[in-house]
Amino acid sequence: MMLKQMGSALALGAMLSGCGAVGRLSNVGKAPKMSAVERPDSPLLEPSLGSQAAAHRSGQIADPGPVTASLFRTGAGAFLRGQRAARIGDIVTIRINISDRAVVGNSTTRSRSGDEKAGLSALLGIESVIDKILPGKPDPSNLVDTNSSSQTSGAGNIARSEQINLTIAAVVTDVLPNGNLMIRGRQETRVNFELRELVVSGVIRPEDIARDNSIQHSQIAEAHISYGGRGQLTDAQQARWGQQIYDALFPF
Repeated sequence: MMLKQMGSALALGAMLSGCGAVGRLSNVGKAPKMSAVERPDSPLLEPSLGSQAAAHRSGQIADPGPVTASLFRTGAGAFLRGQRAARIGDIVTIRINISDRAVVGNSTTRSRSGDEKAGLSALLGIESVIDKILPGKPDPSNLVDTNSSSQTSGAGNIARSEQINLTIAAVVTDVLPNGNLMIRGRQETRVNFELRELVVSGVIRPEDIARDNSIQHSQIAEAHISYGGRGQLTDAQQARWGQQIYDALFPF
């Protein structure tokens, strides 16, 4: 039964990997495709004309009047108003300067030993019949004699170093009730047949945005930073799909 299940898993893995192989064959001699430019997924970014008209009729928002080229109209850039990102659709610059180094060393040693002895010198005359109950010729004064010992030792070391210096522009995708901003940015760079992709998302505070409309990655809460790529160089660094399936299913 187990062999049948393993055979089914191997067949399924081969089918899935075969589909990936067909996709790779269709891209032979071609550069990896870049993703389409997406707008932030929010209906608040650009309300429809119908919703704006309904809001004006209901009196929820004031009529801004005719559109002019004045710098001092509602929503226009002003000399006295900060130009930091604050609304859905605004752009903020993310400066990623990751320089982490971690060295962890653990060592554990445990030792334990025990020695137990027990006897029955006298117990209402029962000790005289013990030799008739137990095999051999037991000594009532030394019935139990045990000893044990155990020893465990372990050691572990971790040393890692990471350094990333990048800058990316992100878009405000939502404004939370407390005023914090949700952001998401993606940057793709294709050189020859290799595509590098940087994706950043998280939550920032408006007050953490600097005067040049930038913010450090360390000030992003729930930060998700992904830096990778795809293309011929990345494929060359990957193990073959057969080897990956073997490593995932082989139990020894």
